[in-house]
Amino acid sequence: MPHVRFLPRWALAFTLLLASVAPPVQSQGFDNSRLPSLGGAAPSVSNEEYRLGRAWLRQFRAQAPQWQDAIVNDYLDGLVARLAPYSQLGGISTTTVMVDHRALNAFAVPGGVVGINSGLFAFADDEGAFVSVLAHELGHLSQRHYARGSDRAGQTQLPAMAGMLAGMLIAASGGGEAGIAAAMGSQAALIQDQLSYSRRFEQEADRVGLQAMADAGYDPQAMVRMFSAMQRMARLQGGAPPEFLLTHPVSDSRLSDAQGRAAQLAVADSYQSDTLYDLMRARALLSIYHNDPGQARSRLAQGGADEAAQRYLDALIAARSGQVDTALQVLDQLAVENPDYAVLPVSAAEVALQANRIDDAIDRARRWLRFMPGYLPAQLILAEAQLQRDPQAAFDALRRVTDRYPENPQGFNLLATAAGRSGHDGWGHLAQAEYLQLTGRVDRGIQQLAIAKSAAQQENDSSLVALIDQRREAFVDYREALSSFN
Repeated sequence: MPHVRFLPRWALAFTLLLASVAPPVQSQGFDNSRLPSLGGAAPSVSNEEYRLGRAWLRQFRAQAPQWQDAIVNDYLDGLVARLAPYSQLGGISTTTVMVDHRALNAFAVPGGVVGINSGLFAFADDEGAFVSVLAHELGHLSQRHYARGSDRAGQTQLPAMAGMLAGMLIAASGGGEAGIAAAMGSQAALIQDQLSYSRRFEQEADRVGLQAMADAGYDPQAMVRMFSAMQRMARLQGGAPPEFLLTHPVSDSRLSDAQGRAAQLAVADSYQSDTLYDLMRARALLSIYHNDPGQARSRLAQGGADEAAQRYLDALIAARSGQVDTALQVLDQLAVENPDYAVLPVSAAEVALQANRIDDAIDRARRWLRFMPGYLPAQLILAEAQLQRDPQAAFDALRRVTDRYPENPQGFNLLATAAGRSGHDGWGHLAQAEYLQLTGRVDRGIQQLAIAKSAAQQENDSSLVALIDQRREAFVDYREALSSFN
């Protein structure tokens, strides 16, 4: 995203985005009792804000560059899940999104959406620093800062929120200052007296985040270290700091408050895996510096990464340059030395798949799934490999995956292919429709549903026809919610 310059009020406008007001929503999938829905049973403001927030996520996927890395995304989900019970979320269902951008940034919006740029991994040298940012964002969600800001200003929450989120979409997709202007236009009255209030929001999110870190077994001093590093960055970059510092300015008073509170907190049973974090950081740096892998290697070493992570990065670089046997040998040795890290054997399966060594990829993925049957990255690798050998097995596996992970576009995209190759045309078009709606193209999704219904009727699958009819009602609701941003 392009940076935004000059006005603190602009940063404030984005700060007001950071809130959540959603009731819990159960995981949903092709079992109709678990199908995704943007609406709620009761017509409350909270349900409407949840609905808008999840619609925003779909638009965001359509417009912002996505970082597609199932291994890192699973790690991110795990960190959020570890923090969530201690973050005062009150049952709010969260989902994550990763942006392919090297700038330091993270965000949270209504509907329990938590997002990070790949650049956050580049900036945070250790897991504690990275977690501190997530904990802060979850603090914004739990404290419902957007709704509270709107209530205080006497604003009508939903139109204001739609305008703000639309502005963020423009900025995310390259509109920069135009996006800020859109957000500001919808919030002009609110902004006039909000600066001190937004600072209070930041401190509240810090305090919730610090406590959550301590309760989850992370040293809250990591947040202090992260803030200090951000403050140094802001001073060095002057009028053009990264997006996160525009939306979350680190003042001396805020840093002092965090220091005082962190010093008073007792940490639960210590939990931190800098080796695992370094492995994820290696993947992020290779994504950021994909045209210059040597720079990824240099950045990882400068951050004091574990030696295993540096060897891991070397293996990934070797695989990209065609040295597949060398890469697999290194990854296999690392897996023996570090048996607790699923990322190592699963990365080997991924390397085999990318090198079109299909049978090897299947064997490796299956082997690990015997240890961790629910490990999503391995499930996706196995299913993608099985598309080449046994599309029906891939179809069956991906039906289970999409049932469990209904917000995962990759799962539905693979399911559409598997269904087509195994003769399940109705399911194939339905899966493609779900993929389209998850990525913000709801009108095209509705068109796919019509094709899916016709195919299901030809297949005499009455239960699938009924399911498609129900999904069409949900898609129309999605389209209505998305219209708030047009």
